[in-house]
Amino acid sequence: MRCPFGVAGLFRVFSMVSLFSAVGLLGTATPARAVDTASIVQSAWSQDCLQYRVVGVCLWLRCTPFGCSVRSSVKVGHYIPELVVSSYQNTGDNPWRDVAFMSPSNGNARGGGVTAEGADAASSTGEDGIHNSLRFKNGDAIGHPAATLFSQFAGQWGYTCSTPARPLQPYFLSVLDTYAWREGLPEKIYPQALTPGLREVRQGLLNRWGNVYPRAGFVTQSNDYKAAAVVAQRVADLVTRNGQPHVYTPLVPRTRSSRGVWAPPPVKEGDKDTHKWQRLTPAMTQSCAVFPDRGPAASFRGHLAQQGDYAWALWRPYSCCKKRGQKLLSHTGDYP
Repeated sequence: MRCPFGVAGLFRVFSMVSLFSAVGLLGTATPARAVDTASIVQSAWSQDCLQYRVVGVCLWLRCTPFGCSVRSSVKVGHYIPELVVSSYQNTGDNPWRDVAFMSPSNGNARGGGVTAEGADAASSTGEDGIHNSLRFKNGDAIGHPAATLFSQFAGQWGYTCSTPARPLQPYFLSVLDTYAWREGLPEKIYPQALTPGLREVRQGLLNRWGNVYPRAGFVTQSNDYKAAAVVAQRVADLVTRNGQPHVYTPLVPRTRSSRGVWAPPPVKEGDKDTHKWQRLTPAMTQSCAVFPDRGPAASFRGHLAQQGDYAWALWRPYSCCKKRGQKLLSHTGDYP
């Protein structure tokens, strides 16, 4: 079977992976169940998350000095891994060990609470007297290391779309957003935060994980996995929008139909038309889903991180077609 990257492509992939893995290993300790850059790049080769398909046709008007003609191109759609979003217990302990140096540890910062599951965790108190249902998580959003290499992998199916996301670029680091992330201001007084159920990570009435607002580090949730997922959802929500009251770099791709590119809208909880999540740690998966990704009676065995550190890849849907003229006349098909 012919390699879809070619020799030169493979060399670039493994050179980048080796470089950043080496930098991370030299500069940081390796926490339990940490994930490295090489593993994250490998995880991007997931057909389940990709969901590549032909969705329609684009018609282009092409004009030359000799006249005009109508040309067609195939419109395709697929998901792209744009960000790695980490939700973790203590500053400096990002489970993506190669980028942990971006959020240095803070000895004065309080930890995030216990990680146990069950009634005891929901009702007991920790050693410092803080109720275990109130948890705190740091949150980081960093460009997926395979974001720009992804088209080489997906290209074996045909024409592919691209993303403006830059590999290894920090889009959000909660350690730099101290006031808003730890105090929840000004979002504490937003209608989305004051109205129950208005913006909530949930599936029906029995599977409710937590509120998206305020987009801060504190979550009232006895299950550590659910708390971490809610924090990851909050990070993705703010990063994919402009003008939010946080210290961050927006990742807001633009739809350019004149160039044959249709970008996804901002992330919305529970909406597969805007995003999907792929768990990277603990227990990396090759499938994607939206939160909640577990039912109300499901076991969380194997999902709870002993140290309270989690990471997911954020995949977002794009559709595109090859530009074959100066003007797009029409197009068919929506994705996803």
